[in-house]
Amino acid sequence: MEKKIRLTDDGLKKLQDELENLKTTGRKEIAEKIKIARGYGDLSENSEYDEAKNEQAKIEARIVEIEAMLKNVEIITDVKGSAKTVMLGSKVKILDVEFDEEATYRIVGSAEADPNEGLISDESPVGKALLGHKVGDTVFAEAPAGEIEFKIIAISK
Repeated sequence: MEKKIRLTDDGLKKLQDELENLKTTGRKEIAEKIKIARGYGDLSENSEYDEAKNEQAKIEARIVEIEAMLKNVEIITDVKGSAKTVMLGSKVKILDVEFDEEATYRIVGSAEADPNEGLISDESPVGKALLGHKVGDTVFAEAPAGEIEFKIIAISK
């Protein structure tokens, strides 16, 4: 049995849009690049052709990857209840105790995680540590740099 890919509605739409773009625009653009590169002559010494074929392989691999993910999607429905504890889909405001810095993250499935956008995976050390805790709790997460101490300031949907 394959692992379920947990996504929010936004994450699902983003993946579907990427797939559509790759199947239409991406494939069209790469076909044009291959056509132009073929015009340069001998394919055995044609770096433009090789590069275009490699790019085509990457696009096709990503299409297969997204299609496989979409077959196993489990939508993270809106967080129900009063957002008293951190759960998948929660937005959590935390305080890094050591650096006295606040940060806000949304806990999402690993396929949707993008720490630069404030989306952390429920499987990441920080995401895993936060799950099930309440406002005011102090949480410790084991990270590559060592143990990190957080205080949960707020939880929202």
